[in-house]
Amino acid sequence: MTKNQQVANYINQVLSLVEKKELTPEDAKWITEETVEGFRENINPGFLEYRKTVTVDNQFAAVEWSDEGSHFKDVNGKEYIDCLGGFGIYNVGHRNPKVLKAVTDQLQHQALHSQDLLDPLRGMLGKVLAEITPGDLKYSFFTNSGTESVECALKIAKMYNTERSTFIAATKAFHGKSLGALSSTAKGIFRKPFQPLIPGFRHVPYGDLDYMRKTFEACQATGDDVAAVILEPIQGEGGIIIPTREYLQGVRDLCDEFGALLIFDEVQTGMGRTGAMFASELFGVTPDILALAKAFGGGIMPAGAVVGNEKVFSVLFENPFMHTTTFGGNPLACAAALATISVLIEDELPQRAAEVGEYMLKGLREAAEAHGDKVLEIRGIGLMIGIEFHTDEIGYEVSKGMFDEGVLVAGTLINSKTIRIEPPLTISYEEADQVIGTFKKVLAEKFDEALVK
Repeated sequence: MTKNQQVANYINQVLSLVEKKELTPEDAKWITEETVEGFRENINPGFLEYRKTVTVDNQFAAVEWSDEGSHFKDVNGKEYIDCLGGFGIYNVGHRNPKVLKAVTDQLQHQALHSQDLLDPLRGMLGKVLAEITPGDLKYSFFTNSGTESVECALKIAKMYNTERSTFIAATKAFHGKSLGALSSTAKGIFRKPFQPLIPGFRHVPYGDLDYMRKTFEACQATGDDVAAVILEPIQGEGGIIIPTREYLQGVRDLCDEFGALLIFDEVQTGMGRTGAMFASELFGVTPDILALAKAFGGGIMPAGAVVGNEKVFSVLFENPFMHTTTFGGNPLACAAALATISVLIEDELPQRAAEVGEYMLKGLREAAEAHGDKVLEIRGIGLMIGIEFHTDEIGYEVSKGMFDEGVLVAGTLINSKTIRIEPPLTISYEEADQVIGTFKKVLAEKFDEALVK
């Protein structure tokens, strides 16, 4: 048998398992072994170590297989409540029926677009976004991910302010890991191996408006005028950091005063997560450019968008090919995004996120009352909740304990000092009670045992 024949046979075996409705114990064993070997030998063995942050001891071979609603199952049939949400992609739930149907229906007549003719769903999705985004945001460019959305936003800002090359970002910010997005990201561990990055980026303390003003003034004095400020209206990977309304409004005012654009990265905070369709609405601030992704594709398709006002987007009108993407805005992604927005509106999921989020925040705080030696603070808005511990090690052990009890949580970007609670906005009150009860149980029982070991 030739190597190609062996490969074809292997692929057919995999596809036959994908086709199955139910797995046998033998299937589960084979899938687990193949998955671990594949990651170790052909993907990255470091991921096997990473998996230990949410499992116990050597139980790193937790292999996911199916999902629905607020849950997913591993290959052995164990069910977990998802409070990680793929870092925020499952706002309308896992495998939402309406989103899944929209993608399946679109697949029946066209999957990707020709790149030359006008594809209808892209125009229709753009119209919808112009209606639901805040203020005068009007034009859209579609991407495949949050990083791509940030890259596009930065390029548009550069084109708009052609005589300026300075960007202001914030400490603890996360905007992605491609070179442009990484230049605005603040975490040193990701930046250092790739320096020098794109020049002109300055980082200021998040929430410090006086520092922001002084940076604007210093840049103006040296001739390094600011092209744009890029911020998360609520920092996600930075540890669920919620600013004051006055801060974001003050940044908006500074941008207007100094002629800079304001970019809001709502990749994680958008699409209902914080109790409003977009977090910027909670603060009454409209950016010039809004970056979206993650939940934008409904947990079914990779999809993102950059939405801007007319004065900014007009720089692309003369030559719309100054920034392009082969797959961004494809028919399947647009169908998923349209259906996602429909579900968010019809099921009133932003409002639900506000209500269930308040309920969970209260319950989690009550559960932690007797454990001030472990839990430093619990904060959040909507269903974007962070639990900050006194040390990274404590968060690590709590994450592992909760996973063993069937609740998936994780730290914020390989740091377990603050773990996130970001379930689907469809999570039931009963499931919320399970999460709260599990957190309380792990703090009271398993945590001390884990430290002793």
